[in-house]
Amino acid sequence: MSVILGYIFLGLSLAAPIGPVNAAQLDRGIKNGFFHSWLVGLGATIADGVYMLLVFLGVVHFLEIPFMQTFLWLFGFFVLVYTGFESILGAKEAASMDPVERTKESYSKSFFSGFFISLFNPLTILFWLGIFGSVLAKTVNNNDMSTVILYTGAIFIGITVWDLTMAMLSSNLRRFLTSKFLVTISVLSGISLIGFGVYFGIQAATVLFS
Repeated sequence: MSVILGYIFLGLSLAAPIGPVNAAQLDRGIKNGFFHSWLVGLGATIADGVYMLLVFLGVVHFLEIPFMQTFLWLFGFFVLVYTGFESILGAKEAASMDPVERTKESYSKSFFSGFFISLFNPLTILFWLGIFGSVLAKTVNNNDMSTVILYTGAIFIGITVWDLTMAMLSSNLRRFLTSKFLVTISVLSGISLIGFGVYFGIQAATVLFS
């Protein structure tokens, strides 16, 4: 049982650090409520599942090609900068929006926002290649496949618990915050996303011109 709890904690450790997905969840939760924030997290979790599957299939070496690395960094740059500017430009509108009107944004947009932010986040890729890859190798050597699947599921439980926590926290924050403070949070979330995007752009340039 303690081993399973350890893997759940590993999933929490993956999801908890402040990064693009958490910034997007906070922004969507304040603007559009719990379900939109949760869908951002769900999209990111599905993207995590894609990389987990790649690790299982052993095709992760394809991602070590410089061209693929550059493509991922650049695509991450565009996704994050676009999402960040969207957050900043919609800040005032979101703060003055009636709670009943918050659900006007489509659920699919929230889901795919989280999905693409995580899918093209090289830091996520590095986690699955590095940490999960080594954990998987050790687990496979010492356990049968059913145990490996159980431990993998425990990681996803940890990720899901954090996503639900972020969704509840961000959606409930709105009722306690003034309109001015809501604008500030949306702007800061947008700047955070743009900042991560610029970092990704710099990394793309480094790989491209090295």
